[in-house]
Order: sequence, then structure tokens, then C-alpha cells
Amino acid sequence: MSVYTAVEESEMREFLAGFAQGELVAFRGIREGIENTNYFVTTERGRWVLTLFEILPFEALPWYLELMACLAGEGVPVARPMASRSGEMLHRLKGKPAVLFERLAGASDLMPDARHCEALGAALGKTHRVAMDYRPLRQNDYGMAWMERLGGELAPFLPSDEAALLESELSWQAGLALRGLPRGVIHGDLFRDNVLFDGGRVSALLDWYNAGHDALLRDLAITLNDWCHREDGGLDPARTRALLQGYHRQRPLVTGEGEGLPAMLRAGALRFWLSRLRDRHFPREGALTFQKDPDWFRRMLELRRVEAKRVRHCLEAATGG
Repeated sequence: MSVYTAVEESEMREFLAGFAQGELVAFRGIREGIENTNYFVTTERGRWVLTLFEILPFEALPWYLELMACLAGEGVPVARPMASRSGEMLHRLKGKPAVLFERLAGASDLMPDARHCEALGAALGKTHRVAMDYRPLRQNDYGMAWMERLGGELAPFLPSDEAALLESELSWQAGLALRGLPRGVIHGDLFRDNVLFDGGRVSALLDWYNAGHDALLRDLAITLNDWCHREDGGLDPARTRALLQGYHRQRPLVTGEGEGLPAMLRAGALRFWLSRLRDRHFPREGALTFQKDPDWFRRMLELRRVEAKRVRHCLEAATGG
């Protein structure tokens, strides 16, 4: 349940009075989601989503909201934050940061096929192309420095075989020379439940609150890991080729990215193994998070360490290189 802060009808009407969206018709809480409180809101002039942020502080949000407004303005399927009559996107409601977003059509598909993956790849490629020069810079919070620091904190809690795997992978990743890769804004968490489809097209890329500047290849790898895995965690060749093909059509991969993709797929699996281990061993007091099984990404990491040849074959088939 993601309605952690209850909003009464009178409070909703008072909040909406600051906007030009018309009178309230109906609203209801949204059960999906983990960290924030969300409501579907219908007014005389349209359908919206109201988000109350339960963890991110007020001062951290403007960068994300400006990014989303910029992407929406460039035709990327991102929910636009709505400005009030006074021109502000960020407000307070019930003591929480609150934003009214446009509501985009569509639904998640948690069992994607190759057509979904190709469409998503194209949407991600366009997003990266559009956002390469976005400023101001905001570094990715979950890069190599974060993984090394958290890995050191977690190692004493792990069984000996998992601790050895973690130490080996961190050492290998730290020794890579993947400099010079194209950089820009990455989503950082483009899992299946963060994408909506409407009639076969990608209609919404959701949840931008892990975004930051990093190698674009990192974002592509995180997306491939979630959208193209088989039941055992290994990569499905057909979906992998389709997503890469869609992406390459919108932002052609350059020299160095193809060689670096197998390593970045491993880094993507490592990043989410670590974050899930953190939630298990260091749960944040009062955090509104649902703990997910870290073993899934440990198994995925083990598979990615031996799948480089498969990745290269998929990449060659998708790009013609």
C-alpha cells in the first residue's frame, strides 16, 4: 500500500485551488508503489497524479522536477509536473513535499516480449540522446564509489562464498578502464514496473528519483538486466537483441560501448545486489520500503560473469557490427 499520508477531500480541494485544473471530481489512493503516497485525481479539466514524497526532502526535488519538465518538453514520454497559478511545481501538503503530475495513459507489462523490448530500447535511446547535455550536473549516487563503500560495510554480514564473490567483483570492476564513454542523464532504475505501454507504444517512463549523470551504457545495462532476463536470470537472446536494436536506432552505440557492455551488465547486477543487501542488513529507521530478495541479483551477477560471448553476439546482431 502506498498511501502513507491520508488526504481528506477538503484538503484536496484546497490544494487544487492553487492550480488552473478546475474543480475536483474524484480522487483515490494508488496501491502500487513503495516509497511515496500517490493519488489518482480527476478534475473538470483532466486526470492527474498527486505525489506526496515520504523520503526525499523538499530541497532535493527541484532538480528532478526540472529534468522531467525538460524531457516532457522534448517529446520523451515523461509525466510533466504541473505548475500552479503562481508558477511553482513543488508544494507542501500535510507537511510533505507535494507535486501534481499529468497522468499518462497505459499500463505496465511485467511479461514483456521482443516487441516491448524494442519499443523500450528506442524510448531509452531517445531519452539519452535528448538528455546528454542536460544541466546542471548531478552525479549518479550509485556509481563505483558507492558500491565500494557499501560493499565494505556489508562484507562482514555475508556467508564466506558471497563475501568472496563480492570482493572479487568489486576488485574486477575497479580495475576496468571504461573511461571516455558517452555520458549524460541516466534513469538508473528503469525496471518493468516503471514503464507504461499503450497500444504497443511506450507511453510513460516513471520514477526518475534515482536519476543522475553517468555513463549512458550503465543505464542501458540496468535496463537490459531487468527486461531481458529469463526465469533463471540469464539473458534471453531475442529480447536482448530487440532492445539493443531499438536503442541503437535512436542513439547509435560508439566505439568502446560494445566492448564495455558485458562489464556494465555485471556492474548493474552488482549495484542492485548491494542495494537489496543494504535494505536487508541496514534497514532505514522509519523507511517505507518493501524488502526484495537480494539473492536474485546475486544469481544474475554470477550468470553475467560468464555471459560475455552471448552479449557480444546479441550486440553484433542488433547493430550490424
